[in-house]
Amino acid sequence: MFSIKIDETLIKDVTEINIDLVFPHEKVIVNKKEILKNNLKYKDEYVIISSIIICMKTHMIIDGHHRYFALKELGIEKIPVTLINYFSEKIKTDDNNSFSKKEIIENAKKGNLYEPKSTKHLIYCEKESKWVPITLISALFNLKLN
Repeated sequence: MFSIKIDETLIKDVTEINIDLVFPHEKVIVNKKEILKNNLKYKDEYVIISSIIICMKTHMIIDGHHRYFALKELGIEKIPVTLINYFSEKIKTDDNNSFSKKEIIENAKKGNLYEPKSTKHLIYCEKESKWVPITLISALFNLKLN
């Protein structure tokens, strides 16, 4: 299902949920978000898009902030998500695991967002015995835009 082999217990579900149940931990690069939003805006009724990776317990965004903000600004109510066990030791916040997951969540809940691309979440690839970008576990969705 995914392009890498990971501990299958890390993923709880791949589904669509209400966008208002999800919250970010980072700001976005405005130009990048606007380009994405404009590309989505002029598509047909459906678009293929990668799921947004979120914590299954808190619904905080781990990966996909630009997609989230673009979809929110376009008025999309249900978004594709991959729900993960964020507190697993097989997920780290960057190469050095220099951010505390608990602190990231606490700051996000308070609206204290990190600068764009501050965290670079990684997931442990069992097959290759190495850490890879967490975005590789995103699933493709055929999302209805209208």
